[in-house]
Amino acid sequence: MSSPLKTTLTEAMKTAMKSQDKGRLGTIRLILSAMKQKEVDERVELTDQDILVILDKMLKQRRDSIQQFQAAKRDDLVAQEMAEVKVIQDFLPQALTDAEINSIIEQAVVQSGATTLQDMGKVMALVKPQAQGRADMAIVSQLIKKRFG
Repeated sequence: MSSPLKTTLTEAMKTAMKSQDKGRLGTIRLILSAMKQKEVDERVELTDQDILVILDKMLKQRRDSIQQFQAAKRDDLVAQEMAEVKVIQDFLPQALTDAEINSIIEQAVVQSGATTLQDMGKVMALVKPQAQGRADMAIVSQLIKKRFG
């Protein structure tokens, strides 16, 4: 059984091919390639959650690259990475608002019984499955630190 997100990505690739949208097609092919690599390496059928983890990782890589390219004043490469970010975000669920992230963090703090920054790992373990692909985990981490700080 194939995951709905995998089917969506495959259909998006076909649509991009038909419309000759080379930029979008290239990014979708990168996503599908990363998915296939994980399936082959781990001999598993990916779930939607697995795919969200891959998309989240790809998004983080693009954001890091954008920062580096901006520092190097390579606007051409910044534009390319930003275009890829936009395509990747098309396949991620609706982003969480700050209020929603804070609410998830508060629930995790109560659920885990966390009282200090040393308990951050427990809180993160509960927050990550709910926020994966819907929030920048670096920002989530900062919010958790601020909560205990």
